[in-house]
Amino acid sequence: MSQRVCPWWLGYWLASPVRRWWQDLGSILSPYVREGQVVLEPGPGMGFFTLDLARRVGPSGRVVAVELQPKMLEVLKRRAAKAGLQERIDARLASAETMGIGGLGNVIDFTLAFAVVHEFPDAGHFFSEVSAVSKKDAVLLLAEPKGHVKESHFKSELDAAFQAGFRLTGRPDIRGSHAAVLNRL
Repeated sequence: MSQRVCPWWLGYWLASPVRRWWQDLGSILSPYVREGQVVLEPGPGMGFFTLDLARRVGPSGRVVAVELQPKMLEVLKRRAAKAGLQERIDARLASAETMGIGGLGNVIDFTLAFAVVHEFPDAGHFFSEVSAVSKKDAVLLLAEPKGHVKESHFKSELDAAFQAGFRLTGRPDIRGSHAAVLNRL
């Protein structure tokens, strides 16, 4: 798995405010995230989306951010503390075999899988874990970078999601990404 995972030091660039010039957080997240929700964000890196998600779910919501790399998780926690959002973020260290989210129960309202599924050795296992913690009709936004993930590979990820109990409900236009909105059956 280490050959597929984004290097931790690249996380600084990925969390940079400059990135907002080509990926508008509001247009990506606002159709799906509401106050009071419980959101799952696998592979948050240093928190480009995480802090905005925490603001959107408000004080009664929660973001479960699951990261494989300790250095990225450390920076995410520091950024959350600086923004006063650490109480809304449940930052967890994952392993190569599992995200370690099984104990959550069926509480997830929304999952943001942004440029991360291709880093998992088994997309089927990824979607099974997400399905197991998602409420009925929970929304999953899947987006993969066109530069790293071919259309055929993205289709195989969608097939794995379908096998795990998700159905396709939309194909949003996200700059530079293959994207799909799925709902848990």
